[in-house]
Amino acid sequence: MIVSWEWLSQYVRLDMSVEELTSRLTMAGLNLEEVSEVDGDTAIDLEVTSNRPDCLGHIGVAREVSVLFGRELRVPEAAVSTVPEKTADVTSVRIDCEDLCPRYFARVIRGVKVGPSPDWLARRLRTLGIATINNVVDVTNYVLMECGQPLHAFDFDKLHERRIVVRRARPGETIVAINQRQYELTPEMCIIADADRPVAIGGVMGGLETEISQTTTNVLIETAQFDPVSIRTTARRLALHSDSSYRFERGVDPEQLDWASRRCCELILEVAGGELLDEPVFAGRPIQPQRPAIPLRFAQIARILGIEVPRNEAIRILKALGLTLVDEPTAERAAFVAPSWRRDLTREADLIEEVARIYGYDKIPEDAPVPLELSEKTHRDRITDRVRDVLVAAGFFEAISMSFVSRELFQTFVPYPDRQPLSVDHSSRRQENLLRQSLIPSLLQLRRDNERHGNANAELFEVADVYLAAVPGDGEAEPRMIGLVAGRPFVDVKGVVEAIAAAVNREAVVTLQPSRIAQFAPGRGADVLLNGEPWGWLGEIASDVADRLDLQNTPVVAELRLDVLERHSQLVPTYQELPRYPAVPRDLNFVLDETVTWAQLESVVREAAGPLLDRVGFGGEYRGKQLPAGKKSYLVRLSYRSPDRTLTNEEVEQMQQAVIRACEQKLAAQLRA
Repeated sequence: MIVSWEWLSQYVRLDMSVEELTSRLTMAGLNLEEVSEVDGDTAIDLEVTSNRPDCLGHIGVAREVSVLFGRELRVPEAAVSTVPEKTADVTSVRIDCEDLCPRYFARVIRGVKVGPSPDWLARRLRTLGIATINNVVDVTNYVLMECGQPLHAFDFDKLHERRIVVRRARPGETIVAINQRQYELTPEMCIIADADRPVAIGGVMGGLETEISQTTTNVLIETAQFDPVSIRTTARRLALHSDSSYRFERGVDPEQLDWASRRCCELILEVAGGELLDEPVFAGRPIQPQRPAIPLRFAQIARILGIEVPRNEAIRILKALGLTLVDEPTAERAAFVAPSWRRDLTREADLIEEVARIYGYDKIPEDAPVPLELSEKTHRDRITDRVRDVLVAAGFFEAISMSFVSRELFQTFVPYPDRQPLSVDHSSRRQENLLRQSLIPSLLQLRRDNERHGNANAELFEVADVYLAAVPGDGEAEPRMIGLVAGRPFVDVKGVVEAIAAAVNREAVVTLQPSRIAQFAPGRGADVLLNGEPWGWLGEIASDVADRLDLQNTPVVAELRLDVLERHSQLVPTYQELPRYPAVPRDLNFVLDETVTWAQLESVVREAAGPLLDRVGFGGEYRGKQLPAGKKSYLVRLSYRSPDRTLTNEEVEQMQQAVIRACEQKLAAQLRA
């Protein structure tokens, strides 16, 4: 927001230096960006945060100055003289979409003479970097920059049937805006129409056909309130941003609509002549000024700020900012109603912040005894910490990537083929506009980028949210996932997954079953289950996917749901005595049908071996000339251990034979010599 020193002085006495003024404003929350000289005036560029739309006009900034320096605020009365004829006799306003435009004022001025603006008006606009058009349009821009309320002036005689209809755009409708570009409108957009066509994009920009020109003699002045989300969506979809849309996106003061309309008419009458018809036409919801009272306990000021602010000073500051004191304050508390232009003030802490910034943050010493409470990590934080510890120890590097991906990258790994991706429609997201459903595409892209920079075999992981279209009864729509990509073999990555599970629950059981994800190499992808609950997926990326991404090899990836890991966590392990007796290792090499999975074999082995089985491990897989077609062999590494004695060879042999018999009977396995 650029502020003119000369213009600002119209509302508040400026008897301080520019340096002092900007310093105090900065300390109060309006950060200084730049000060420059323009045609003998001083332009002050201030950063206005999104919660302070009241400061997007000179009067709002002047109000801040008046409170900070104890000066009187002078706001124009906006008094207008009218002729007896009523506005409703010549025009009408109908709102068909009050959710998008809750209020609309229209006033009509007849007999204006359009021409250049007077020097004082043009000079103030030039200080702000606004080009002058003509006296009528310049006044609408002047009032916008004066109070922060956008306005629009229509050539009244060019409105078909001389009426206004506020509605949603119809399919296929277009409009040529005053920037002489044509825009395609969609039904979610709010437009200002006459009897049969759009004449403005509501809250964004007016139309070329009804703009003010040298031949205009009758003017309709629009002052309205629009839904901020609707304006933001429309402006971004059309890539059409204006000073008006910027303010409507942040919300305008509904109680200022009539004042802004009168002020605009007052200035048009002054600089362009004409006569104003009596009584504006108003459409929409009645303005309801009732707002709830906000309690303030004076003891809370010292508790939160760490310094004492005199009770009377706190009351003075809040009243000067426009808050209304409710009833008589007591020694302990008071209650205030926020003004219509400060909708951001809703709770006690907001009032304390207002007191602090006006009283002066510089008055709070660095060693003020502000009470602090230690925060504790959440259960999810502790789980995530353990996951990171395991992955970093295993040689992985943590990555942080964007939640948006292109459609091409999205299709490199699609774990939810039946769910359409969520997308955003924004000028800054023309290509990468899909919200990812998986972390894998982003990690694959990062692995490729590392390869291109000479860092081969980058093994990466990320813990972040993915985004799914909500389906009733199907869990959260933004699950947090653990994703990783590696250049090591499938079985090694499986071991990393098991280590993650073991880090949060030593008794957790990880099992695999064939996956249907199309981007895994055939027979090399698995769905991962944790204690029988679906947890994620693990597998080797198909070669065509790796080629599409221009990867040097086909990596192995895994993706796991953090919430499942949380549900099965046991962060305080049960004490177990260290084994006193040695384990006895044995190997078994089984020839099996191609259809038998390792998970099936492992399950049978565990069941048959008995309680003294200490560990089962995968020793390798073989297919080749020595085996018949349709057969493969698995090497099973077993370990037996007793808690109270050293096992004999005879005991181990009995357990081995039990395993062999079970595998022969249940899986048609043959022991390979």
